[in-house]
Amino acid sequence: MELNHRNLYRLPWNYADNIITWLEPTKTCNIYCEGCYSANRPNAHKTLKQIEQDLDVFGKYRNTHAVSIAGGEPLCHPQITEVVKMTAERGYKPIVNTNGYSMTEDLMRKLKDAGMVGLTFHIDSLQTRNGWKNKNEIELNELRLHYAKMAAKVGGLSCAFNSTVYGDTLKYVPELLKWAQDNIDIVHVMVFIAFRGGTPPEFNCFVKGKKMDVKEFVYGDDKGQRTNITSREMVKEIKKAHSNFSPCAYLNGTEDPSALKWLLTLRLGNKNKILGYMGPKFIELAQMAYHFLFSKYLGYMHPKVHRRVKRMFPLAIFDKGLWKTFKKWFFYVVKNPVRLFKSLHMQSIMMIQPVDFCSDGRQSMCDGCPDMTVHDGKLVWSCRLEEQLKYNSFFTSFPKEGKVPCGNKTN
Repeated sequence: MELNHRNLYRLPWNYADNIITWLEPTKTCNIYCEGCYSANRPNAHKTLKQIEQDLDVFGKYRNTHAVSIAGGEPLCHPQITEVVKMTAERGYKPIVNTNGYSMTEDLMRKLKDAGMVGLTFHIDSLQTRNGWKNKNEIELNELRLHYAKMAAKVGGLSCAFNSTVYGDTLKYVPELLKWAQDNIDIVHVMVFIAFRGGTPPEFNCFVKGKKMDVKEFVYGDDKGQRTNITSREMVKEIKKAHSNFSPCAYLNGTEDPSALKWLLTLRLGNKNKILGYMGPKFIELAQMAYHFLFSKYLGYMHPKVHRRVKRMFPLAIFDKGLWKTFKKWFFYVVKNPVRLFKSLHMQSIMMIQPVDFCSDGRQSMCDGCPDMTVHDGKLVWSCRLEEQLKYNSFFTSFPKEGKVPCGNKTN
């Protein structure tokens, strides 16, 4: 059945109260990614004073649980350990978003000692990595496993992977989920980000009233790639191999309430079997209870929580998905009682669908976006930061006269 957003839990995150906020200490990177939205600027590192000011803006405008330290490539910053420490000292949970190219076990331990609680590694086949050229998404699992094992060895760190999904890599998403299941004990989160780039040719774009060419931005060109992949399409592809795949929560679009901009799935199982999926009521209870107790929405879970699924079974009285999972687990154990003593794990699967163009030119962003960052003392979308850096404004788009919008655009 096609996903209906009304059957899912609309995540409660908003502009001022959110699970995550996005810190960019540098705009410098050490590799090239086809789907990146950030221009690479050599030696474009913020000073610790500037980073402190960004954190001040977070504290002024944003109630948040965790901070994603990204960029650029954050490990390029010469004082990245101090950046992590500063973030942790503010009471935030620092998550380092990295391509991993410069990561070593020694550096990972230093970052953990500074307060880092988790890592998100961005790895996909349209990156320029020495030794990995022309490798497809499945072949790159060897590299993913290298980092997952490193994080597990250091211990106590949430380990996530994200990958940009292109038209010709969409087919690999189900196999990546199978790989994640095979390593469910050390891989806690998988994120798939639909590629976006360029502006549909039937629109003109303006900034501060003046016509502009979006190709001056790194994300202003489609680079020959599809730019209309949706979360629903990714789920459809996944269900070909994982028929029971069942998302539970979402964020909608700013201009489209039915859009699945952030689509969350929580699955439960082990390396041999996925026993079930959390339902909407579980994630609602988790978010509301955490906010009630700590005045923040839950944005980070320690790895030990991911492997204590059986302790959550009493909550099955509230959640149909968890109840179905409990019944499957019960009969799974009856068939082989030894399984009673085996760990079950929870694994998060997230799909992100960036900006969509409406037929009248409106740009539908993620409503309640967790990845807001700072520019000029205000919160802005990190995926469109380049516009702020160049013009101190976002561009707007309008249909060209006599042009009929493409059928795959949001209405």
